[in-house]
Amino acid sequence: GRLSMQTDPRLARSAKALADQAEYFAGLAPNIIVKVPATKTGVEAIEEASYRGVNINVTVSFTVAQAVATGEAIERGLKRREAEGKDVSTMGPVVTIMVGRLDDWLKAVYAKEGLVFDPGYLEWAGVAAVKKAHEEFKKRGLRARVLVAAYRNALQWTELVGGDLVLSPPFAWQQRFQNSGIDPEPRINNPVDPKIIEALYTMPEFRKAYDVDGMTPEEFADFGATRKTLRQFLGADEELDQIVRDILIPA
Repeated sequence: GRLSMQTDPRLARSAKALADQAEYFAGLAPNIIVKVPATKTGVEAIEEASYRGVNINVTVSFTVAQAVATGEAIERGLKRREAEGKDVSTMGPVVTIMVGRLDDWLKAVYAKEGLVFDPGYLEWAGVAAVKKAHEEFKKRGLRARVLVAAYRNALQWTELVGGDLVLSPPFAWQQRFQNSGIDPEPRINNPVDPKIIEALYTMPEFRKAYDVDGMTPEEFADFGATRKTLRQFLGADEELDQIVRDILIPA
């Protein structure tokens, strides 16, 4: 299987630095897949790293616009390799949609703005985005596959079964699914109820997440879920630095 390595979030403003680090990580072992964020700079790094033969796992990605932009960047990188006669047969790039984190963000917006519609509809937002991204990848012939991560509810499993995508629930959710008694059926191509989409679509933040042209790459880093997640990643990186310092120079 693949082992994911995360590029340093402190390099997020430099496409070259991200691509260089991704290439370095990929050289450590043959089964490495490297996480690069779905920001404007990340899109540039993703194309370049893909061209260099790096298996990419797009991360900090929540929206259809981010998925399509990064999927197309991977495709450009693969085509550049092929044009030079370089092998792509062992490459298996994925584009993550952090489905639960999108739901988390929209729930926070729903509460902050005092919106009133069935709150259960918010459990479908990430599912709707994944279904649409999966369809766009098929339509555009993109070779990267959508990967679903950051699970929050069973719909993020049952509604996404049956497609050419990667479902990656954490172990605790795997156990819940296995013990649920649910017999999964292919539902990836079943549309979300239009009344749910209609209600969610009243939220500008959902429109950014759901529409293919909901955001430009320049806007990716300003999306609320992106800002929140990048800050968390930076905090985790600082904590790791502190652990290493404590080992090297004990207090």
